[in-house]
Amino acid sequence: MFDAVPERARWRYKPRRAARLWQSKALRAGLPITVLALCALVILALVRDETGTQGFLVGLGLATLPVPLLAAAFRWLDRVEPGPWRNLIFAFAWGAFAAALVAILANSFAIRWIATATADPTSADTLGATVIAPIVEESAKAVAIALIFFFRRREFTGIVDGVVIAGFTATGFAFTENILYLGTAFGEDRELGQSGLESVTAATFFVRIVMSPFAHPLFTVLTGIGFGAAALAARHRRFRRTALPLLGLLLSMAVHALWNGSASYLGPWGFYAVYGAFMVPAFALLTWLVIWTRQRELRTIASELPAYAAAGWLAPAEPPALSSMKARALARDVARRTGGPAAAHTVSEYQRFATSLAFLRHRAGRGAAGPDFVAREQELLHHMWQRKDAASPALIHAARATGRVRVPPPYRDYEGYNPYRR
Repeated sequence: MFDAVPERARWRYKPRRAARLWQSKALRAGLPITVLALCALVILALVRDETGTQGFLVGLGLATLPVPLLAAAFRWLDRVEPGPWRNLIFAFAWGAFAAALVAILANSFAIRWIATATADPTSADTLGATVIAPIVEESAKAVAIALIFFFRRREFTGIVDGVVIAGFTATGFAFTENILYLGTAFGEDRELGQSGLESVTAATFFVRIVMSPFAHPLFTVLTGIGFGAAALAARHRRFRRTALPLLGLLLSMAVHALWNGSASYLGPWGFYAVYGAFMVPAFALLTWLVIWTRQRELRTIASELPAYAAAGWLAPAEPPALSSMKARALARDVARRTGGPAAAHTVSEYQRFATSLAFLRHRAGRGAAGPDFVAREQELLHHMWQRKDAASPALIHAARATGRVRVPPPYRDYEGYNPYRR
């Protein structure tokens, strides 16, 4: 059934690199790390100077609490084709250090300039929070999404990728911002001698950590959706590929302005009204959209991979198994029980390569694939072939166990049986 591997598929595809120094791999990796490290040193010094050492430590401890939950939620959304951790770590670091530093410096400068020009510090603070902050902060966070979109294009394939990267960027930004707000609130409590539930720290913690940990992610996710939609557009649709990210950015600024304005202009009750009438439904709608998009990705796998099964690269039962999260998890579990963690890891890699292959073929059908489509396709097939003996039987077993397909003999069971054993 699988008699031969095309000769070129034995090679590992490597994109041709330009000889210019600025395009070298070491420079492209070292430059952002250096920039982020410098931004981290500056922003942490600024926050500590604003809050004091004790306030900084209290704010750091409290601001850390929602980070694992938000990171796990966004990573869960990305289960069909998990993006590399290096992109997510970069996005989080950019939001926490670079974007936060730009926001603090630009917002402070703008508010001081407005206050000087109008001689009205109160109006300057309100205008800065409602107009300046949304524009500056969302633009700064959008840079991380744009960098991954342009420089890690093969790993940015659709709306879910945009949402996840935007979510990690905004989570990092909110982390640093929460340290500042909570640390400042703790300093005020120390000056006033307040403590307990009536303290400023408790109120700030309730509003920022308990009620609205998803606020910044919700704003920036709109930008991520714009970039994700642009990634799905055909390559010749240049206007669409440019306009969609800009539209997403403008929407994120508008929603951010509405959120800040509700507290500045409408008071506490107006804030809660906007929170209940707009923010919660908007968050629910976006959650539904992302989950629906993920289900659409599974349908894409089910529709694209049978072509490779017909060509002999996959067994007929594999596409149905690969298009089901339950079957994929069962295949990894069976491989782990029979072959240990290494076998489960092999199955996971096989699933990831097969998913990338399905999305690549889908983009090619839409005219959105790059000129390296053939070489990339052969690379993915080669990696799948190397793992087929371990992964294919587990997927066949999972397809049968979950009722995805009726598998006739000789695919009777996985444990101890390998239909491709030579």
